[in-house]
Amino acid sequence: AYSFYPGMQAQHRTQSILGHIVSTQPSSVSSVVESNQCHSPYTIDGIIEQYKPRCQAALEAFLPRVFDEEKIKKFFGSPIYSYDCHSSTASLLTPIWDLLDRGGKQWRPILLCLVAEALGGKEELVLPVAALCEMAHNGTLMVDDVEDDSKLRRGKPCIHISYGVDIAINAGNALYFFPLLLFKEYKEKKLVSDATLVRCYELYSQELLNVHLGQGLDIYWHQGKKNPNVQEYLQMCAYKTGVLARLSARLGALLSGASDDFIYSIGRFAESIGVAFQIQDDLLNISGEEFASKIDVMGEDIHEGKRSLMVIHCLENASPEKAQRLLSILNSKTSDPVVIKEAIDIMKSSNSLTYAKNMAKKIINDAWNDIEKLLPNSTTKQKLQVFATYLIERKI
Repeated sequence: AYSFYPGMQAQHRTQSILGHIVSTQPSSVSSVVESNQCHSPYTIDGIIEQYKPRCQAALEAFLPRVFDEEKIKKFFGSPIYSYDCHSSTASLLTPIWDLLDRGGKQWRPILLCLVAEALGGKEELVLPVAALCEMAHNGTLMVDDVEDDSKLRRGKPCIHISYGVDIAINAGNALYFFPLLLFKEYKEKKLVSDATLVRCYELYSQELLNVHLGQGLDIYWHQGKKNPNVQEYLQMCAYKTGVLARLSARLGALLSGASDDFIYSIGRFAESIGVAFQIQDDLLNISGEEFASKIDVMGEDIHEGKRSLMVIHCLENASPEKAQRLLSILNSKTSDPVVIKEAIDIMKSSNSLTYAKNMAKKIINDAWNDIEKLLPNSTTKQKLQVFATYLIERKI
């Protein structure tokens, strides 16, 4: 059994069939502090430096960049007739890796690693699942960009702009299903009990279903068909953004041998992080200059007519004239920066941005207070708190 090692410096490693790296000589936390020349591991930069390369390595080990005969059979089985490896690569792997190579925060797989490390989980069991969470998340991004008719993702043209809507939808959907092959390997190699494997399948399928309900609500509302209240909005966020964080934390806890009660509790904590993250995302969309450089225009959510928490608060607290004007702008789906700024100014005048920021902070603080007493005291516990706080303080 190998516990999570805090860095990639271990000299002795083994590989599974998937090729993920595991250490047979765990390092101590102090050894990582000494080896980290850039940032302390107890800052967000240090946490990202420590965990993101390992999550990326797990992703690279699982998902090939090019299909050859051996790799395509591994994913799809033996053909009855014949595979076209070139076209299969071009239609699936090329657009997928185009998006994955753009970076992203990878905070969901990092969260999974932190939860597992806090519980003394085995890296060879847990780290491959970090790839699962990142693939599912990027699948939702690819499809979401089509549904929102977005132009930029992570500073570059969206996948449907570069490859076509049909390729983007198909590749995005494939990213929902590729992760299931990880569980298939776990079964074939008997890495976990049948009961644990069934639980993994149940968690994954339920959360992917929940994501689609959250996304459906968001789409329906920004079409102007209903103005949700705050509680309805928060539930939408819990499903659209929170459940993949919840999935990451629960899988990390499950594969680390946690109790059902703890798995539920850490899932609620992670879900709350996801909700606060979405609120911060909505805030940055209309007020973050650095964030705006990665999307099409400042206030893209206003152009899409999204009913964000700031919009809901403003509609409930602004004068009838201002509320009606904001609704009119949202329903017009305007691209005019002057009109978009007018909408932002209306929300600012009702203190809706401040309200949303305070709501995000409260959600994180309440969630941490609930889970803090259940986590064993450790440096990893400190990292979890730093990590959660970062997600609502970030500028991009």
